[in-house]
Amino acid sequence: MSPFDAIARGWAAPPRPVWEERPSRTGTAAKATVLGAACLAVLFPLWIVVVTSLSSRRTITEAGGLVVVPRDITFVAYQELLSGGQVQRAALVSVGVTVVGTLFSMAVSVLCAYGLSRPGSLGHRWILMTLLATLFFGAGLIPTYLLVQALGLTDTYLALILPSAVSVFNVLVLRSFFMNISQELIDSARIDGAGDLRILWTVVMPLSRAVLAVIALFYAVGYWSAWFNASIYLTDQDMMPLQNVMIQIVQKQEPPTGLGQVIRTGRLSPLSVQMAVMVMALLPVAVVSPFIQKHFKKGMLTGAVKG
Repeated sequence: MSPFDAIARGWAAPPRPVWEERPSRTGTAAKATVLGAACLAVLFPLWIVVVTSLSSRRTITEAGGLVVVPRDITFVAYQELLSGGQVQRAALVSVGVTVVGTLFSMAVSVLCAYGLSRPGSLGHRWILMTLLATLFFGAGLIPTYLLVQALGLTDTYLALILPSAVSVFNVLVLRSFFMNISQELIDSARIDGAGDLRILWTVVMPLSRAVLAVIALFYAVGYWSAWFNASIYLTDQDMMPLQNVMIQIVQKQEPPTGLGQVIRTGRLSPLSVQMAVMVMALLPVAVVSPFIQKHFKKGMLTGAVKG
């Protein structure tokens, strides 16, 4: 090796780590195959559910159950479900509980997190330690039920909201984000005469849109998907949310109120009704999630990494 080769090799850039190298065509093809298979495994069952819900009774009978290839598309199942009766009422209950519960949970969580994020606030250390303790020690199902019963909340919609109104994890994420907002902004607003609520509304919350969107999505999905509280706190079938009605239809094979005669006459297949109810339960989350997705990564990483 000549001296010039040694000097050139010494000046050469050090080799990059393996994970920074440009992937080969084989590696790219393998990743695309794995991701495609994963997407297919997720989307194919959804496809079957949607197609079956849109299939006629004859098509379902010929397919022997679940339908893969769409034929004789009909919206009779959805028309009957939304024309009144138990399913429509349950859907309205779920929408109402989700909207009211999400707004209430967000209001309580934001106020709690903002108070805990301000150093020197009254009793914030003891309140924070109490909240953290609930992550490790729970009251249990029986004491919670007795408390709800003692407060007179059984057979009321408040029983679907108040027992799960606040998530300590969500409060901690919000607190971590609020603590890293520039103190100079808050001090300048306070100098201009703004109070704590005005600072929270006009300074803190506009800077926290990403994390607020993510936390709101968490609460909304939780309320929409919840079924356990209704199963133990509600006895009136007319008050049941959509998830509990779906359990009765899919697991217990009970036709929803108002559709029994239509199913017995052969106009509708029980399987198409089951699949239609499942689509109605999945549709709101599938529609809202893409609009929140752009905030999801930013909100979760910022709220979790900072602080």
